[in-house]
Amino acid sequence: MAQPDGRYAPSPTGALHLGNLRTALLAWLAARAGGGRFRLRIDDLDAGRSRPEHEAGQLADLRALGLDWDGEPLRQSARASAYATAVGALEARQLVYPCWCTRAEIREAASAPHGDLPEGAYPGTCAALDAAGRAARERAAGGRPPAWRVRAAAAEVVVEDLVLGPIRGVVDDFVVRRGDGTHAYNLAVVVDDDDQEIGQVVRGADLASSAPRQAWLAGVLGLRVPSYAHVPLVLGADGRRLAKRDGAVTLADRRALGESAEQVRGALAASVGLAPPGAAPSLDELLAGFDLARLRDRGPTVWNPGSGPLAAGRR
Repeated sequence: MAQPDGRYAPSPTGALHLGNLRTALLAWLAARAGGGRFRLRIDDLDAGRSRPEHEAGQLADLRALGLDWDGEPLRQSARASAYATAVGALEARQLVYPCWCTRAEIREAASAPHGDLPEGAYPGTCAALDAAGRAARERAAGGRPPAWRVRAAAAEVVVEDLVLGPIRGVVDDFVVRRGDGTHAYNLAVVVDDDDQEIGQVVRGADLASSAPRQAWLAGVLGLRVPSYAHVPLVLGADGRRLAKRDGAVTLADRRALGESAEQVRGALAASVGLAPPGAAPSLDELLAGFDLARLRDRGPTVWNPGSGPLAAGRR
């Protein structure tokens, strides 16, 4: 059987750091190792922070590592009609409802226990409002348009992750369209993955908690539910996700220090046990025998800026 198609979906809000690049490399290897297609998507829903120059730089970095993709990149900013169709399908089945809760109200309500829902989940404040209740909430909001939330009814979902194993989650009534009309990431990613025929999602472990929501929504909409593989993160010395504050963490930074793109790619592979330290294997060499199972039980890599790119990674 052919390998499912995969994808990488960066947000063009800045330069890709080594952790982003490693995830892209792993997603590319996972798709290409079995002959699958590799798609690219530009997750530019955040119009206020997305910049064309960031997108151009990100694509250039991926090419410099030798990564290619099939077809033109899909841009979320051009997909509003597809997302609106999905929300309309949910509305036709009464699976969405308007919510006028402010952030402060949500924080206060979510801090109280609500049965099986996870801590911090939306407790369904606006879910049971009748017409009069909705009218009252709308008046109290002073004309502020509502967000739209799904009716998930605290559905229990188990996602079998290829790296992390079972991911169990209770799905709360999450937002699919914000009050300003922007469609939410959890909706967009589900619609886009189906349209791009993505069968396997390889992404960072920080997104693992969103998999039950997305798998549930895909199932409700009758869309394909991809397999998931949440791969280890790269962290800074302080234990937080890698960022500019951690030093020379972009491909441009590493090149300025005299390292080639091939050396950086080799270091990325070595940091998860796919190559010996100091090696610069070709992509063909990395593809030979690649298996996501090799990433199981491997924890995050800690960036040590004093000893080369990811040279001090740990399990």
